[in-house]
This record gives sequence, structure tokens and C-alpha cells, in this order.
Amino acid sequence: MGTARKNKTKILLMLLMAVVLVLSACSKEKSGGAGLNTSIEDRYTLDPNTPAWKLDTKESTTLTWYVNADWWNSDYGNDVVTKKIKEDLNLDITFITGDDTKLNTFFAGDDMPDLISVFDSNSSIVQKADTWALPLNDLAEKYDPYFNQVAAQDTLNWFQLADGKTYGYPNYSNTQADYEQGTIPAKTAFVIRKDVYEALGQPDFSTPEQFTATLQAIKAQFPELIPFGFNSIGTGTGSLGDVFQDFIGVPLTDADGNHYNRNLDEDYLTWISTLNGAYRGGLISDDSFADDGTAFEEKVKSGKYATMMLDGTPQQGGNLQIFASNNEGKEYIAIDGPQSTVGNSPTLNQSGITGWMISFITNSNIDPAKSIQLFTYLLSEEGQMLMNYGIEGETYEINAEGKVALMPEVKEMQLNNADQFKKEYRFGEFMFFGHDRHKTLSDDAFPDSIKQMQEWGKGKLVPHFILENINPDQGTAEARSLSAINTQWNTTLVSLIRSKDDATFNSVLEEYKQFLNDNNWDAIVSIYNEKMARNKEKLGL
Repeated sequence: MGTARKNKTKILLMLLMAVVLVLSACSKEKSGGAGLNTSIEDRYTLDPNTPAWKLDTKESTTLTWYVNADWWNSDYGNDVVTKKIKEDLNLDITFITGDDTKLNTFFAGDDMPDLISVFDSNSSIVQKADTWALPLNDLAEKYDPYFNQVAAQDTLNWFQLADGKTYGYPNYSNTQADYEQGTIPAKTAFVIRKDVYEALGQPDFSTPEQFTATLQAIKAQFPELIPFGFNSIGTGTGSLGDVFQDFIGVPLTDADGNHYNRNLDEDYLTWISTLNGAYRGGLISDDSFADDGTAFEEKVKSGKYATMMLDGTPQQGGNLQIFASNNEGKEYIAIDGPQSTVGNSPTLNQSGITGWMISFITNSNIDPAKSIQLFTYLLSEEGQMLMNYGIEGETYEINAEGKVALMPEVKEMQLNNADQFKKEYRFGEFMFFGHDRHKTLSDDAFPDSIKQMQEWGKGKLVPHFILENINPDQGTAEARSLSAINTQWNTTLVSLIRSKDDATFNSVLEEYKQFLNDNNWDAIVSIYNEKMARNKEKLGL
């Protein structure tokens, strides 16, 4: 090769390397983020009594937000809720959705999104947030101190990591004060069709004997109905595991405040034995153990069950409303149902202090100031009202009773064209940092079909904070053992209810107890107690 040609090749290689370096630098600038070094000098001056989004003069920002759920609606700026967010904050959001595999690819590469929302507070990603996310405490101090006026201090404390800082904030995080104020509606109920209840003279289900006798009466008088149903079991326990335990008030801890194996509680097992007797008497359908969520919902819509142990009443509200609207006088109503054989009161659970979906501002964030403003906005009363009801004067008004009432045309669409309603308004769906207490502001927040059920549940909710996030850390031997034990319990519960006789029931139960002994149960309980003690400390108990 001639000298000139060699030089030409060398120059081309150098140019190519320069391009690669520039592209790499651009990529690193995008993925590296500005962190807490972002300057707001030319944008606004901090005022602890004014949300920073009202002060910020920046004309346009685009953030990428990854939500770890394939089903999440990634549309933005076209419905009432997100259009208003875009307008108020001068903010565009590009949503990305996916599953754990996609989430892990972000952490394996350099190109992290600006914001991340996940659903498992016990995951290693959440537990190690200090390695990839920015602390909300520092972001608030530097860019938006008003955040501390809208964030719940108990929730911030709950999510603190070892460094004393909080990196993620959840939605539906209920504190002790929320429970005490009675603004959280119950989501569990034992329900019966009103026509069945009246035809049988308003029967009592409180004891195992009365429960069985009433189901037998239902079978005789309403042979076309399934006497007793429950939420789809799938890979879990439906509404017959911890939901049923809560309903009859199985203790959350032992007398010393330590871990208590509620699955082996004698009161609970008495009721599971009762369900086994009902199954053997043809009062529980075999299909109920195989039905998926869709099959269960279809039976709710058609009123196929005479009675149900029902969890997630808001999620079933639409199905219950469809049946109620088409069958006047037959709607499902909540009654006291099965009660503790030892005198315990119900300890119904709701969303705890951990909440559901946890959102983070990543180290790669291109505008952390705008991002904490977004968190503040959505947590504020203004944001909460927007996400639930839209804009006052346009989509809702405050009526003479002081309640939030949707405008007639909005209510009409909500009742009669649910798909169009979701597309145009999106109320109750875009619920980052959402909270149940705002639902109590309006009679339109829940369908009529579940209002009586929620009324029945008043005074029966008890915080389960002590039991939150106590599982062994992922990747440990104890975590693997617990996964096997949980799977075994799901199988055991179904086998207990479907046992052909008492001897089989007792044998299945003994096999489960042996499985616990063979799978590191004592070590798991030790971790439970250690983490429960930490929860007590966080909660100031």
C-alpha cells in the first residue's frame, strides 16, 4: 500500500473514531444525567410555600418514563388528565412499558429512562435504589421544597434506605392516620344475592353449622345457582387464604408480637374444614377451582353465585353493576357472613403503607428539577383532584352537599360508554401517587353496586403494616424456600377443601406441616421476626 493511501486510510480511521467518540459522549450525556448538579438559576427562585412547577419558566421538557407493566396505557396528552399535566408543567412524557426482562435490560445497559415505576417493593432493584436513583429528600431540598408539604412523612420514613434517604414514592400508601380517619373504603365483603337473602328469611351464616345449613337451603331452593363462590384462585389462594383469615379476624402476630403462622390457626382451619364439608355436599362447584379471572367475572356478571367471599370489590364493581342494572331486586349485598369461632372481630386489610406502584427519578434523568416538580404536582390536592375528577367547572362541580359531582355529560359517558370515557377522560386510571381518600369526596367515585358493601366494611379495617415487606431478600436460600412453601400452601389449601374425607384432610395438613420442616421454615421465621422488629421501629411502635 502506498504512503498516500496509508495516510488516507489513517485519516478515515481517525475521523471514524472521532464520530464514535462524539456519539458515545452524547449517549453518556443522555444516560448519565445531570443529577443534583442541574442549575435552576435562570429558571426560578425557590419558595418553600409555592410548588416549583408554578415558578419554573422553562418552556419545554420531555421525559421518558418506564412503567414495568405491559398493560399500562402509554398514551399522553390526549385525555383530560394528561393534557392538563402537559399544559401546567410544560412537560411531554414518552411512556415505555414492559416486563421484568425489559426492566433488567435498562440496568444492564447505559440508556436508562428518566423515571421508573415498578410494582414489587421487595425486589432487589427497589432495595438497591441508592445505586441508580436520586434521593427525593435531596431533590426536594434543592429544587422543590414544597414536595415535603404534600408527601406523607410516614411514607417517606417507611421507604428510607440504610443511608437515611428515600428514593421511591408509592401510590395508595395508607398511613395510620388514614386508617384512623376512616377515609379508606373496605374492599372485602361476604355477599349474597338480595333475592336469595330475602327468600330464605335473611339467614345467618356466622357459625360453621349455620353456614352449611344455609348453603344447603340455597341448593334446594335455587338449584340453578352455585351456593358459594370465591375469587379466582389461579396461582394464589383467591379470597380463601389471607382474605378469609382477615374476615374472621385471625391474629396478625402471636401474643409477643412475633410471627404467627396464620395458615395453621385453629379457628381458620375449622372454617376450611367447614368448606370441605360444603364441597363434599355439592355446595361448592369444582369449576370454581379451575376458573380463571375472566370465567369468575362472567359468573359475577350473570349472578351465578348465590353467595361469595369477594375481595377487590372496586375491581368487580363494573361486573356487579352490570348484574344489578339488569336484575332489579337481585343485586348483591354485603352481610356479616362467617364469623370467628373464638370471638375475634374482622381485621380487613386494605392497601398498606407500602402501597402498590413505586416511582423513582433515575440518576440518568435529564431534568431532575422538572421531575420532582411532577412528583409534587401529582401528590398535591390539585393533582389528585385532576387524576380522579378532572377540572372543576369543566368536568365536575361541587354540589350543594359539598360533594364532587361529575358534569351530566361526563357521568352519562362514564355509565354508558366506558371505553370512550377512558379514552377521553381517564379518571381514576393515571394514578401515580393516587390515594383512596380522594374517592370519599364524591358519590361518583364508585359504582352504586359496591357502596353498600363499603358501608358494611366501615370500622372493620385494621392496618397490616407489621407484616409488610418481611419476606427474605430475593436470591437467598430462604427466599427460594419460601417460594416453594407458598406454592405448596396454594396447592394444600385447594386439596384441603377438596378432600374426600376427614382422614384425607388431616393427612394433607400433616404433609404441609412436614413440608415446612423440610424447607427451612425456622430460618424464614427468624427473618420474619427480624424484619417485623424493623417495621415496629419505622412505625414507632
